[in-house]
Amino acid sequence: MSEAATPKQQDKTSASAAANTPSKPPVKAPRSGGTGLAALALLIGLGGAAAGGWSLWQLQQMQGLEQQQAQALQRIADDSEQQVRGVAQRLDARLAELPSATELDERRRLLANLQSDQQRLSQRLESVLDGSRQDWRLDEAEHLLRLATLRLSALQDVDSAETLVQTADDILRDQNDPAAFAAREQLSRSLEALRTTQRPDRVGLFLQLAALREQAATLNPLAPTLEGQGDVLSDLAAEGDGSAWWSEWLKKLSDYFRIEFDADRNVRPLLSGQSLAQVRLSLSLALEQAQWAALHGQSGVYRQALKQAEEILDAHFNLDNPDSRALLQRFAELADAPVEVKVPDLSESVDALQAYLQRKHAQRRQGAAAAGEVQ
Repeated sequence: MSEAATPKQQDKTSASAAANTPSKPPVKAPRSGGTGLAALALLIGLGGAAAGGWSLWQLQQMQGLEQQQAQALQRIADDSEQQVRGVAQRLDARLAELPSATELDERRRLLANLQSDQQRLSQRLESVLDGSRQDWRLDEAEHLLRLATLRLSALQDVDSAETLVQTADDILRDQNDPAAFAAREQLSRSLEALRTTQRPDRVGLFLQLAALREQAATLNPLAPTLEGQGDVLSDLAAEGDGSAWWSEWLKKLSDYFRIEFDADRNVRPLLSGQSLAQVRLSLSLALEQAQWAALHGQSGVYRQALKQAEEILDAHFNLDNPDSRALLQRFAELADAPVEVKVPDLSESVDALQAYLQRKHAQRRQGAAAAGEVQ
């Protein structure tokens, strides 16, 4: 305990000792060691107090945080409870709006009736549409067959008529109807007749005549030449007195005038200017008429036009000209080319198809009438 005494206690002890022994001088105790211990103890005490205060502060902070968390949890629980109550109220309201079991049964029955009616109407609509589609296709087949007949009678176009009849037969085949057997049989006969029909190359004839028209437009007459030496002027020049001026004058005159008493050729006058243009135009028109007749299968008009072209060529152009001779030869060759064919008659096929269509329409009307009576 003496070591832990404070300086004041030490002073009091020293004072009492000095009073008891006045004869001896007072002895001062060493103060450095006691002061260090006291400071250390003070520091330890202060550290313990600080640690205790910090712990107390931490404890208060934790308690405050726990209170905040508890309040947040309480708010969340309150909000959840309110939401659950709202959902429960809405569910109750929806449940109150739902129909009863009796109403549900009645609605199911009405829905079943509606679905059956809708299915029946859908089937009737499909049958009507299918019938209309078949009618359209059959009408198209009849139209194609009539068009084939028209092209045969007007243009004698065998290729187009065969294609049209084949398309009509394909339409009847797609129908898959045994009642169409008679119509298809007649169409097959018409097809075989068209396939064995002669088919002249009218387009080729048209193009060949067009090429001849171009050659005729550039055809020029050939000037006649006289190869004989027995003309009168030449004889007079030979019987003269031999003077230079007389002989030269007769020679020059003989270049413009020739007289032959034994000439046996038909010398035609030379064409020039407007006369040549008119002859060329007449020849071109005759060839153009032959082109039209070749396309339309008019054999009489075709041969008459070529004959007219030959007459124009023979009357106005010298046949010694190789161009005129070549044209005349080509006219003779093309005149024998066939342009008209004997086309088959498709009226029986048209009648067979129309009879099938009438039976088809009558069956459909009977079916519609029976369906109306059942309803």
